[in-house]
Amino acid sequence: MRNTVRQELVARQLDEQIAARFPVGQRLRVLDVGMGQGTQALRLARAGHSVTGLESDAEMLSSARESLAREPEGIRERFRLIEGDGRDTGVHFLPGSFDVVLCHGVLMYVPEPDPMLAGLARMLAPGGLLSLLVRNADALAMRPGLDGDFGAALAAFDTDTYRNRLGLDVRADRLDALRATLAGIAAPLHAWYGVRVFTDNVSNEAELPGPEELAKVFAAEDKAGRTDPYRGIAALLHLCGVRG
Repeated sequence: MRNTVRQELVARQLDEQIAARFPVGQRLRVLDVGMGQGTQALRLARAGHSVTGLESDAEMLSSARESLAREPEGIRERFRLIEGDGRDTGVHFLPGSFDVVLCHGVLMYVPEPDPMLAGLARMLAPGGLLSLLVRNADALAMRPGLDGDFGAALAAFDTDTYRNRLGLDVRADRLDALRATLAGIAAPLHAWYGVRVFTDNVSNEAELPGPEELAKVFAAEDKAGRTDPYRGIAALLHLCGVRG
């Protein structure tokens, strides 16, 4: 449920931003940094865009290759996979090479994100879209609080680090700090959304409901992710910056 909601909401929000910035039917040059299994990258390739996926994890890269191998030839031809670190985009690509750069679920593993973000912004052509999905540091108390772990909830108010469900100690980001960073790297924040307001505490093993009920989940999450004050307490923030 949690990953399904994340991918659905991010897809809706990303499509909305792309439609607002680029002519209908334009084949965009997309870079997905830390693409994981390639869910969003493959979806955009199916929509006709030219996609490059950059991934440093060998297991994730193998999974993405297997998924790509099952796609029709036309999609495979416009999809490129590269093994590499998102902090080294300048090694692989020239500045201004892409219309859209995605960096979803990556910054929490980067101790000092500002240099990486500056590198991602340099990859964008003028008017290009930078899409970031980050853990919301201003809502770190929500998950333990709703689980009834009030000691952990109290501690979460004074930190921007947390232990994720993989057991890894990682970091979260604050909206105001990222807003300032994006302004400083010439890709100021254009729009932002909350992702997983209501479903963040659902068990990883929870089965998806039927289509009718799932549509209601998506609708409620979509509405909350666009509405104050709900979006401010979402587990994840989806930020969209535009290259000046």
